[in-house]
Amino acid sequence: MKLEMMSLSLIVPYETNAKKHPKYQIQQIKESIETFGNNDPIAIDEKNVIIEGHGRYLALKELAYDQVPVIRLKHLSKEQKRAYVLAHNKITLNTGFDIDLLKQELTDIMDIDMSQFGFSVNLIASPLKGEKDTPMEGEFEESEPIAQGSLYQLGKHRFNVW
Repeated sequence: MKLEMMSLSLIVPYETNAKKHPKYQIQQIKESIETFGNNDPIAIDEKNVIIEGHGRYLALKELAYDQVPVIRLKHLSKEQKRAYVLAHNKITLNTGFDIDLLKQELTDIMDIDMSQFGFSVNLIASPLKGEKDTPMEGEFEESEPIAQGSLYQLGKHRFNVW
């Protein structure tokens, strides 16, 4: 696999990509790129159509990137490309986090605001101490999405979103 740099303007979104990329997710991807760098190439076919990386494409476009890293997936048939677009997105949704390990990781990296990437740090990283730690009405913006892999506390109960 060869990494190439390409003008973002030459990349073509796959018109029937079934994966949704709402504004809050694009914002999270933008913040990830700004915090950690653009570390993931966009996978394209021989016609520069995106096979994998639609969210990154949209975020990079909003960030006004000109040149972006790409990899060309020339070995896939037309049907395999379509299947890979779906499989790539679905496979990441098939599992969640090991909550104990996630809590430890979030505790150890408290200098980086992980809430900008969809983690509910206050609810995951702190031990349960009772009602006083339970979020009160109005503490969350109404538009805040419930994120997959998040741990929430409701009274004495905790629930994971998988």
